[in-house]
Amino acid sequence: MSRKQQLLKRHRRNKRLVLLVGLVLLVALGVLGVWWLPLLLLALLWGAHEAWFADHLFYSPGEDYAYRFAKDTREVAASLRGDLLQTDVALQGDETLILEIGIRSRWLGRFLDPRVELLAGAASDVQTFERGVNGVRFLNLTGLAEPLAAGTLRLRGRHCRLKESARLWITPAVKLRNRRVMVIAPHADDAELAAYGLYSQADEAWVVTLTAGEIEAEHYQAMGLAKAEAARLKGRLRAWDSIAVPRWAGVPESHCVQLGYFCLQLPVMQAAPDLPVGSREADLADIRPFRRFNPFPLPADVDGAPSWHNLLADLRALFEMARPQVLVMPHPVLDPHPDHICAQAAVLEALQGLAWQPETLLCYANHLHDNDRWPMGDSGDGVALPPQLQAAEAWAPCSLVLDIDTQRDKAMALGMMHDLQPAPPFKRRLRRALQRWLAGRRPSPYGENEFFRKAVRRHELFWRRDL
Repeated sequence: MSRKQQLLKRHRRNKRLVLLVGLVLLVALGVLGVWWLPLLLLALLWGAHEAWFADHLFYSPGEDYAYRFAKDTREVAASLRGDLLQTDVALQGDETLILEIGIRSRWLGRFLDPRVELLAGAASDVQTFERGVNGVRFLNLTGLAEPLAAGTLRLRGRHCRLKESARLWITPAVKLRNRRVMVIAPHADDAELAAYGLYSQADEAWVVTLTAGEIEAEHYQAMGLAKAEAARLKGRLRAWDSIAVPRWAGVPESHCVQLGYFCLQLPVMQAAPDLPVGSREADLADIRPFRRFNPFPLPADVDGAPSWHNLLADLRALFEMARPQVLVMPHPVLDPHPDHICAQAAVLEALQGLAWQPETLLCYANHLHDNDRWPMGDSGDGVALPPQLQAAEAWAPCSLVLDIDTQRDKAMALGMMHDLQPAPPFKRRLRRALQRWLAGRRPSPYGENEFFRKAVRRHELFWRRDL
């Protein structure tokens, strides 16, 4: 049994025990004739649960994060003197800077999100951690090189305390400007969520989307469409989004490609590379209806078969055509979405045997195994490193700083994505209202979908992978 499954099993056992005790108490109160008190207690307990205990956190906030960094990431001792961060280091200014430091929640930090304020005048930042945090965490200081080197950067904990000793990890900047960048997106909106700032600043950018993202089309079924019709409509809309939205960032239409494979079917395709795998919901076994906006033909257009071999052929054709120097794709460890894992595997397999190879591979994580609120905190805040409790591989972090204008443009790009437009379910909206009133969490000013809070940030965070 995995560690996550053990934590989930313990969480469910404790929840059943609490419910049993509560049921016994309610029956006893009913026998005593205080019929209204159980109803009041139920309402109060439910509200407290939604406000303070509803986060999906499949690890203990008292555990240390663990990271191994690549060989070119150097370590420098640092310390807090009062709230001043002190370290003896010379910096170029464009490095990725990660501060490893112990954080311990105060009692109020079990009910209000603990935050670390990075105070440096106009460049100030805030990074948020789990309620009840008590362990090693990794702050992202990228963009704060000048006050850090000058000894004027201040760190203050809100609802938490910071340990005095720390370690600064410095990774040389990855050259991104004046280079050809290609972002691999398993679904429409993945490129914008992870890398809008990166590809919008590239001299030449390509956005390649692997799937139509046609499933889970209940929003369109509510319009009176049958399940298959709704899935086909959603797939057409998301195919259009994948071609049209990157134009907002200046990516030419000729560099936006939708491959049209079916959502959540990439693992099935990978398991049987020769066999075509149809859509789960759209009653389709031909990918060509979702490729009609493409600017040029691709190998799989010949038969439209949704097979792994066709996907590899399409990717190889695109790599040889675009010859991207920087290739951006999902992280194979941090991001657990099955389509994201397969997208990364397909890229690496397609690169095998090609005479041309990219100079830099960058990976991103739009989903996490253990914490569905990461990045924690509000829109516009910085992005600390995500929870990772076992450091199996060494990676080099690469963080890009987005100014406020780029953040707003990114929010507008996400707003154009049809999948982020429907209103959240009533229960989720009620939970957010309770968290806003009781736990001090602020909604994103850009939209109701949770990705507006998660993705429109001061940083975009990537991990460099060596071929």
